[in-house]
Amino acid sequence: MRNIKEEEKANLIMSLRSMGIISYEVLSAIENTPREIFIPKHLSHYAYENRALPIGFNQTISQPYIVALMTEKLSLRPDDIVLEIGTGSGYQTAIISKLVRKVYTIERINPLLVAAKSCFKKLRLTNIVSKIDDGFLGWSNMSPFDKIIITCSLSTVHEDLLYQLNVGGKCIAPIRKNSGKQLLKCITISNKRDDDYWEEICEVKFVPLIRNN
Repeated sequence: MRNIKEEEKANLIMSLRSMGIISYEVLSAIENTPREIFIPKHLSHYAYENRALPIGFNQTISQPYIVALMTEKLSLRPDDIVLEIGTGSGYQTAIISKLVRKVYTIERINPLLVAAKSCFKKLRLTNIVSKIDDGFLGWSNMSPFDKIIITCSLSTVHEDLLYQLNVGGKCIAPIRKNSGKQLLKCITISNKRDDDYWEEICEVKFVPLIRNN
C-alpha cells in the first residue's frame, strides 16, 4: 500500500509540473504532506488524484493543482506571516506552514477546525494559530500580514482586510461575479492604494464565504 501511495504521489507531482507549477519549495511541500489524512477515510484512495473532494458540511478540499497554484502565486518567503481565511480540511494551511514563519487561519465550522488541528498535531506543525470566525474582516489584532489567502469565494475583498497587509504584500482570492463565474485574483499592495495591482489568474470554483450572524 505504501508503494502504491508513493507512486500516486510521484505521478501527482509530475502532473503539477506539467501544468506549470515550477516552485521546488511548493512541490516539495506537497510531496511531503500526506493529503490522505485531511480527507474522509472512505475517499482516501482518491488522495493523490488532482481533484477536489468533499469533507462534509458542504465544504471541499481543493484539488492539488489549485492549492499549488495559489501557494506559488503568493511568492512566499521563510519569514512571512500569513493569514488564511477558510481553514477547511487544513491541507492548504499545512502546505503554507512548511514555507513560512507563521500561519494564522480562520474557520467558521468548528468540527472542521477540530479535525484540521488534529492533522496539524499529527504532522507536528507548531507554527499555526487558529480561531473560529467567518474571516470576512480578517484578524486585525494579529496584523500586519505579509500574505493573505482566501479559500472561499466572495464578491469583494473588504478594504479592512487589505489594510491588514504590509506594503508589497499579496492577497489571493476567488472573486465571484454577478453571473456566478469565479476568477482567481492576486492583489499586490502598493504605497498608494489606488495603485494596487490586481492580477487575474484563472477561472475557479470555490464554496462561498458565509457570514456569521
